[in-house]
Amino acid sequence: MPQTVLLAEDDRAIRHALERALTLEGYQVTAVADGVEALAQAHKSPPDVLVLDVMMPGIDGLQVCRVLRAEGDRTPILMLTALVETADRIAGLDAGADDYVVKPFDVEEVFARLRALLRRTSPAAETPAGPGPGPGTPTEALAESPRRTTTPDTRHHLEAAGLRMDPQARRAWRGTRELELTRTEFELLELLVRNAGIVLDHSTIYDRIWGYDFGPGSKNLAVYVGYLRRKLDEPGAPQLIHTVRGVGYVLRED
Repeated sequence: MPQTVLLAEDDRAIRHALERALTLEGYQVTAVADGVEALAQAHKSPPDVLVLDVMMPGIDGLQVCRVLRAEGDRTPILMLTALVETADRIAGLDAGADDYVVKPFDVEEVFARLRALLRRTSPAAETPAGPGPGPGTPTEALAESPRRTTTPDTRHHLEAAGLRMDPQARRAWRGTRELELTRTEFELLELLVRNAGIVLDHSTIYDRIWGYDFGPGSKNLAVYVGYLRRKLDEPGAPQLIHTVRGVGYVLRED
């Protein structure tokens, strides 16, 4: 069965072009023009993934996202936005979105991000990990990403740098404080915890979390790391996620 996409975009030209492109790519697409229709359609026939324009008349994409998340709907959501400021992107993540594409966009990037979102939520779409780094390389001890982990250790709590995670229940704590994390934030934190003390480069994180390296110009990872830091950090407590300039990120308690 083809995977289903609910597309909400008020710009008719963009909506029709994207609907056609997604259909040719093999998706079953339902396209609507505003947030009210998007919510009605999502309730009537839940899709495999939603593609929401941020700025729509009446109920915008952020409001649609908030309503669905408040209802407990965890369907992956990709936001389309013409807003490029970090604060605007954070607003989308705050609303519960899993990823975003900035307009004007290349349709191939939309396809890649949808594949990554669907791969993370569909067990049937998972593929075995490719060959790892050779012996003796710095990444030799790198743990598998959340989307590829199938070993029984995911049923046990993970602990590192004062953090505790239950991958099976998708819950995380710093000390006694439970963290409210989106799906992507949880998977990013899990990857860092599993590799505590190891510097993970940008391309490795993109591959393990999104399944696609969006290149050196992408700010996607930096936005997620910044948002995750806001949820982790506490006044007077050590920062846990450290930036290694020109390389990537590492989890450690200094």
